[in-house]
Amino acid sequence: MGENAATKNHHQVFNVSIGIPSQNGSECFDDDGRLKRTGTLCTASAHIITAVIGSGVLSLAWAIAQLGWIAGPAVMFLFSFVTYYTSALLTDCYRTGDPVSGKRNYTYTDAVGSILGGYKMKACGLIQYLNLFGISIGYTIASSISMMAIKRSNCFHESGGKNPCHMSSYPYMIIFGVTEILLSQIPDFDQIWWLSIVAAVMSFTYSGIGLGLGIAKVAATGTFRGSLTGVSIGTVTQAQKIWRSFQALGDIAFAYSFSVILIEIQDTVKSPPAEAKTMKKATKTSIAVTTAFYMLCGCMGYASFGDFAPGNLLTGFGFYNPFWLLDIANAAIVIHLVGAYQVFCQPIFASIEKLAIQRCPENFFIKKEIKIPIPGYGSYKLKLFRLVWRTVFVVLTTVISMLLPFFNDVAGILGALGFWPLTVYFPVEMYIQQKKISKWSSRWICLKMLSMACLMISTVAGTGSIVGVILDLKVYEPFKTTY
Repeated sequence: MGENAATKNHHQVFNVSIGIPSQNGSECFDDDGRLKRTGTLCTASAHIITAVIGSGVLSLAWAIAQLGWIAGPAVMFLFSFVTYYTSALLTDCYRTGDPVSGKRNYTYTDAVGSILGGYKMKACGLIQYLNLFGISIGYTIASSISMMAIKRSNCFHESGGKNPCHMSSYPYMIIFGVTEILLSQIPDFDQIWWLSIVAAVMSFTYSGIGLGLGIAKVAATGTFRGSLTGVSIGTVTQAQKIWRSFQALGDIAFAYSFSVILIEIQDTVKSPPAEAKTMKKATKTSIAVTTAFYMLCGCMGYASFGDFAPGNLLTGFGFYNPFWLLDIANAAIVIHLVGAYQVFCQPIFASIEKLAIQRCPENFFIKKEIKIPIPGYGSYKLKLFRLVWRTVFVVLTTVISMLLPFFNDVAGILGALGFWPLTVYFPVEMYIQQKKISKWSSRWICLKMLSMACLMISTVAGTGSIVGVILDLKVYEPFKTTY
C-alpha cells in the first residue's frame, strides 16, 4: 500500500501494472520488463482451489439427486477430466510461439487475441467478463444464504424449534457488498497474496464439515438414501425431472469453473521451470483434490437426504445439531467467498483500469490520487477513479443479487455460460492453432468432437437453468422476505 509495496515478497500480479519500463538483464525483472514473478506451485494451487472449491460445492448434493447414483458421479468425473485436459491445453497458450521464451499473454483475452485474433478476441472478452460478473453475483447470493443460516440456526436453537425464524437475505447481501467495496480498494494481489491461501483453507473447512455431517447422518439412520436414477417421477413431474437434470449439469459445470482466470493465475508464476510446466502440476493437483472433495460431499449429501437433498448443502443442515458446527462451516463459507469474489473480479478491475489509462492518460479524474496517512505504515495512495469505478461495480452486483436470489438457478446459468466457450472451445482452438495441428487429422477430429459434445452439454444445461429461473420468477416478489 505504501511506495515500496510493489517490491514486497510474495508478489502475485493480475496484470494491473501499466507501462513498467523494460529492465532486461536485471535480476529484479522478468524477460518482459516487469517485476520478477515469485508465484510457486503452492500459490498457484491455492489460487485454483480458491476459485474451484467455491459455492458450487454446496449444490452438488442437489445435482446428484437429480441425476442419481449412476449418472451423478459419472458426470462429475467427466467434467473433472475435461476441465483438466482443456486446462492443460490452455497453459500452453500463456506464451505465444516458444513455450519458454515466447511472448507472454497476461490475460485469457490476450492469449485469444495473440493466437486467434480478430472477432474471437472480442467474443472471448465479452463472455469472460460476463461470466466473472455473474460469478460475483452468485457469490453474493451464496454468502448471504450462509450468513442467514448462522442467524437462523441460532434463532431456531434458542426457541427450541418453535420459532420459524423468517428473515430477509437483503441486509446480509448489503453487508457482503460493503465488505467487498473496502477490499476492492486494495490495488492488486501482490499486497494480499495470502488471501487465496486463507480462502483455500476455509473451503476445506466447510467442505470437510459438510462431509462429516453427511457421514454422521448416514451412520445415524444406517441407510444410504437415493436411487440409481435420481429424483423419481411423482416426487416431481416428468417435465421437472428433465429440466432439473439439465440444470444439474450446469451446477456441476459451475463447480469446475476456473479456466476463466487460469492465464491470469499463470501470470503470477515464476520461471524457470517454464510457467506451463508449473501450472500443469498445479492444475492436476488442484482438480484431483477438489474432485475427491466434490465426490465425497455430493455423494454423502445425497445419501443423507435422498430425493430431498437441499440446493445448498450446509444451509439444508441448518436446523440440525450440532448447531455451533454449522455456524463454523457457514462462517468459513463467507470468509472464503469474500476472498474468492476478489480473485474473480481482479481481471475485470485490471482490464477496465488499463483501458481507461490507455484512452485518457492525462485525465484528471483517472490520474487523481489521494494520500491517506496510516500510522506506522506510511501512506495509502487512493486513486479516485479506482474508488468510484470499483464501488459502482460492487453496488451493481449487490443490487442484481437482491433482485435474483436464486442460488441454484444462477449457478446453473453461469456454469453453462462459461463451460463450453471458456473451458473447452477457446483452449481447443488456440491449441490447434499454436501446435499447427493438421485439419482432418485424427487429433484434430478428436479435439473438434470434444468441443461439439461439450457445446451440446452447455446448451441443455443453460436451457434447464433458464427454465428454473422463469419458474422461480412466477412466484417471486422482489424485495420481499422469502426465507
